[in-house]
Amino acid sequence: MFTGIVEVVGTLKSIEIRGSSAKMSVETTLDLSTLSLGDSIAVNGACVTVTEFTTNTFVADLSGETLGVTTLGSLVSGDSVNVESALTLSKPLGGHLVTGHVDCVGTIASKAERGEFIEIEFTLPGEFMGQIVKKGSVAVDGISLTVASITSSGFAISVIPFTLNRTTLGTRSAGSKVNIETDIIAKYVEKQLEKGKASRVNESFLAEHGFLDNG
Repeated sequence: MFTGIVEVVGTLKSIEIRGSSAKMSVETTLDLSTLSLGDSIAVNGACVTVTEFTTNTFVADLSGETLGVTTLGSLVSGDSVNVESALTLSKPLGGHLVTGHVDCVGTIASKAERGEFIEIEFTLPGEFMGQIVKKGSVAVDGISLTVASITSSGFAISVIPFTLNRTTLGTRSAGSKVNIETDIIAKYVEKQLEKGKASRVNESFLAEHGFLDNG
């Protein structure tokens, strides 16, 4: 579990694609002294497991699922990546609860200056639109952000200079692909609504065919 508050921007040292899986190495200024093998760490919002590490570098294996759902497989050596260590009970929850399980890849549709802020509009697959709520939370490449508005094919956010300067978002341009994780609360609400709808449909079917005693 993570907070979506990026701690440092690291650099991808290498990525080796091995058929349906891969191995990546990331150089970072993050304090790795308390890290242990098997610990979780977020890279551009995707939770990966540390398999090796030194004082300033960690290595992680990427499964086929991770490569298929995220942008990690398209990274090249030298790319900047957002890095966040796993949430602990003593760590402030400054953003929102982020699982590190990326839902889909979205696209930056546009970036525009709005005074001191930058408005960024994203598009994403339609099946995830029900999990995006105005003023709700969303993680973009592991960055906890607030949805400013809903569009016909995605959402827009208003980003402060601090976030632009401390994450990879400031260097991204229109057309860039990003990892999207919707709010976990929105997922559960949508699931319960779907179950309620299915229950009403089943009840209607049973009543229509005389299986329910309405008397």
